Amino acid sequence: MSSSLRTIRTRALVSATALVALVTVAGCDGDGGSERGKASSSPSAPAPAGPSDAGPSDAGPSGSGLPGSLTGQKLDWASCPAPTAMQGTGEKPGSDWECATLKAPLDYAKPKGETIDLAMIRAKATGPGKRIGSLVFNFGGPGGSGVSSLPGFAGDYSKLRSRYDLVSFDPRGVGESAGVKCQSDKEIEASDAVDGTPDNGAEIKAATADARKFIAACKKRSGAVLPHVDTVSAARDMDLMRQVLGDRKLSYFGISYGTELGGVYAHLFPGHVGRAVLDAVVDPTEDPEQGSYGQAKGFQLALDNYLKDCAKKGPACPAGDDPAAGDDKIVAFLKRLDKKPLSTESGRKLTQDGALGGIAAALYDRESWKYLTLGLQEAMNLGKGNLLLAMSDSMSGRDEDGRYSNINAANMAINCVDDTQRYTITDVKAQLPRFRKASPVFGEYLAWGMLGCTDWPVAGKTDTPDVSAKGSAPILVVGNTGDPATPYAGARKMVEELGKGVGVEVTYKGQGHGAYNSGNACMAKTVNAYLLDGKVPAGGTTCA
Repeated sequence: MSSSLRTIRTRALVSATALVALVTVAGCDGDGGSERGKASSSPSAPAPAGPSDAGPSDAGPSGSGLPGSLTGQKLDWASCPAPTAMQGTGEKPGSDWECATLKAPLDYAKPKGETIDLAMIRAKATGPGKRIGSLVFNFGGPGGSGVSSLPGFAGDYSKLRSRYDLVSFDPRGVGESAGVKCQSDKEIEASDAVDGTPDNGAEIKAATADARKFIAACKKRSGAVLPHVDTVSAARDMDLMRQVLGDRKLSYFGISYGTELGGVYAHLFPGHVGRAVLDAVVDPTEDPEQGSYGQAKGFQLALDNYLKDCAKKGPACPAGDDPAAGDDKIVAFLKRLDKKPLSTESGRKLTQDGALGGIAAALYDRESWKYLTLGLQEAMNLGKGNLLLAMSDSMSGRDEDGRYSNINAANMAINCVDDTQRYTITDVKAQLPRFRKASPVFGEYLAWGMLGCTDWPVAGKTDTPDVSAKGSAPILVVGNTGDPATPYAGARKMVEELGKGVGVEVTYKGQGHGAYNSGNACMAKTVNAYLLDGKVPAGGTTCA
């Protein structure tokens, strides 16, 4: 299938700030509020050993064998340029931000062989507390650029900057870190027109041909890097990063796919884990089929919660005042788009897939529900697709000038080298009834998305990631009961897989993807106390 088919299943984070900008461009306005909670007074366990910002690095795990030219390299920090098209474009970061390039082995089995450059960004700790070290972020995807993301989200983590340098990076295969390149912008846009939920043999044939064209382009333009963009290699990159940054332990904040990356790191380097937070947790026990099915249920739950909220607005709700009937109205609207896409001011068309992407984008953050209402009003009542298409573009990494980041190409490449599973059209057809039942809106799309790695030129490496981390310091594992993209059950599974005494489960009873930046005071207090003061909350702590 087309490269966009896996977008909903794997897209990590959509910024409410970005959606505000999109609404402004579209000339719309809206109102809404954010959830707030009460501070928790749950007891704390003894603090783990804190990371250090000085002293020699610990030796790597047995068999790491990295040469001193890599572990001892000095980073040349300098003023950051504006993000490139591969990173998603955007404004040049302010003067607080510095960028550098880290050299890492292309193939960790050949540590003295060819190297690649990994793009990094940081903002130094502001004080006044004693600096702990670096706090490394991964915002998920896989495929999201940390270099372009961190400055935009830095306000959410300002308290943490009092004692940490805030650091992020483009993982291998992403953005400016040996970024996977496949198709041109025009070819991507043409591919987006291919139906992601084929209804007949002709549409299946067209989608299959489009997928083969995409795969051939990836192999031609990025064949040398495709075998080496796996999550295990990215975790090894983080340990090299830790050493070069001068940190005895890795302090880490992983979101969405970043939780999987963090779990794999803890498995490989349990003795190097400092204070780590996994927020919006990927279930490490699920294969791609199970993960897609879980997301079908998760996005449907989020949509149903939105419809209940929307129904309270009466006539202003484009899906009506009956939440149960709202699903049917959206399904009927999508079927109309499948036959006749809507026009937009840009001259592009809002297709069924584009509308699905726009709806999904708004479900990542409760603050974005108001924009979903505006987008559905415009599309369902006025017959115009401007706002939903703009929100869909935010999911697919397309900027206003028609340039695409490499988020979808990187997403595909990383998932397909990680996952051994390869599904067939017969497999998908067998699962369609179950997926449709799980989600009348998203089920078919996510079922067909299982074909994303079919015919990929590189074999997958694991059935599921190993995150067992015996001997690691405590890791905060934060689950959100209303999370559409990483359903809540994944947090408990991550705790179990990390092992006894490692994972500490914390629950947020809320909506949206992730918890720390939800605006909930209890959640912020709990995580801040852990990262800044080493206070481990009691397992089962709940914020609402």
